[in-house]
Amino acid sequence: MFKALVMEQGEDGLATAQIKQIDTDALPEGDVVVNVDYSTLNYKDGLCLSPKGGGLVRKYPHVPGIDFSGTVASSDSPDFKPGDPVVLTGWRVGEVHWGGYAQQARVKSDWLVPLPKGLNTRQAMAVGTAGFTAMLAVMALEDHGLKPGQGPVLVTGASGGVGSVATAILAHLGYEVAAVTGRPESADYLRDLGATQIVAREEINEAVKRPLETETWAGCVDAVGGEMLARVLGQMKYGGSVAAVGLAGGAALPTSVIPFLLRGVNLLGIDSVMQPKEARLRAWARIATDLPMEKLEEMVHPARLEDLPELGALILKGGIKGRVVVDLNG
Repeated sequence: MFKALVMEQGEDGLATAQIKQIDTDALPEGDVVVNVDYSTLNYKDGLCLSPKGGGLVRKYPHVPGIDFSGTVASSDSPDFKPGDPVVLTGWRVGEVHWGGYAQQARVKSDWLVPLPKGLNTRQAMAVGTAGFTAMLAVMALEDHGLKPGQGPVLVTGASGGVGSVATAILAHLGYEVAAVTGRPESADYLRDLGATQIVAREEINEAVKRPLETETWAGCVDAVGGEMLARVLGQMKYGGSVAAVGLAGGAALPTSVIPFLLRGVNLLGIDSVMQPKEARLRAWARIATDLPMEKLEEMVHPARLEDLPELGALILKGGIKGRVVVDLNG
């Protein structure tokens, strides 16, 4: 028996979270069982923890948690053996498949990545899905020619999970980082992560609505989308790229083809859910070498399973800065 945060649906159709003792036999199908050390709290987790499941939960009872790290307990796969440290992000774990808010998880071996040397299981979840996504975004920008010295790189939603880690990675790699935030009190936090310029959200959103503005940004990691993404596209330098990773600002993109035709701007969509194994291995290897762990520790807020219902509601309101790491044995 082990401890898990289980969402159960009542007769009124609304779900509530309860900590329960469950058995390994209750876990969904998979060829590897993992003893989970840590998980995280992301925006999607907040949706899954909400009474209506945020439109993400298909079936109850359900265990949320869209990522986790730990060690292999048992395996029917030749790729993993008991005791191997592993990390999992994506594959809709914590949405349609039970996730990391339990002391054990059973998943398909193809979904797991061996933990690279230089990272322990806590550090892996200090990175988590948000950091993994941030690294994918940085890799995509560099694959499209971005190099230090070309000009400032913009990070929108910089005080959130993805934005915080993207800021730290870019600064560590020698880029000049301009961090966008709607929270003035986050300015010192972002400077500590390496941002050289703090941009108020209003400066982007309230710019003159023109398809092209002054060429300002050499690259951009956009964790917001919507109107902000549209504005940023018109401010990119010629041939610059925007790695778009989030939809908090909405799925609509009120822009035109002009930035793409006249400035050769590249819009790169980053989806962390079903990345090929080669990309996942490459990203985690880069995380182990190119993410300053001392900066990562500054963004971490520890949590227990008992804290998650309240924290889930808070993250949906934009009230959490940095990374929430859930200790499954705490």
